[in-house]
Amino acid sequence: MTEWTLLLNSTFEPLKVVPWKKAVTMVLLKKVEVVEHYDRVIRGVSFSLPLPAVIRLNRFVALRSNIFHFSRKNLYIRDRGRCQYCGRAFDPKELTYDHVIPRSYGGQTDWTNVVTCCLECNLKKGGRTPEEAGMKLIRRPRAPIWIPLLTVSLGLEETPGPWKNYLYLEGGSDRFFGE
Repeated sequence: MTEWTLLLNSTFEPLKVVPWKKAVTMVLLKKVEVVEHYDRVIRGVSFSLPLPAVIRLNRFVALRSNIFHFSRKNLYIRDRGRCQYCGRAFDPKELTYDHVIPRSYGGQTDWTNVVTCCLECNLKKGGRTPEEAGMKLIRRPRAPIWIPLLTVSLGLEETPGPWKNYLYLEGGSDRFFGE
């Protein structure tokens, strides 16, 4: 069983994703309440419990900053290993990163201006903007949302249904990062 459980603060803010076994332990220890559950049922010798999909802490936990460091690895995860111009999937070693607004035009090296790009598209674009090169971005670059980035790194293709009301996904998308 590979289900993950979304852990919410007592204020219903997403904190992190935990393995289902940890979620069940927290429920049995009365540290959390189950807000949403999956269709599966967990059975023990003395209990039967719907598999928790979303749990909420009974006590408030102060949040720390959940900002991801800008790096090639995190950029690859955010862009799901795809060239943001042609859409093809590549191994991380085969991708470069491209400044949407070239550095020569004052573009910064940050989440909102850098995308993964295959060598062919990077050479085609050169030191121009996508418009100047006659190319179109598949998706506008933005800083990743911390829960989806974590979930993508867990290998989940889509947002689990019970989580959707508790995550802040752009445009109500069922998939992370608007794919």
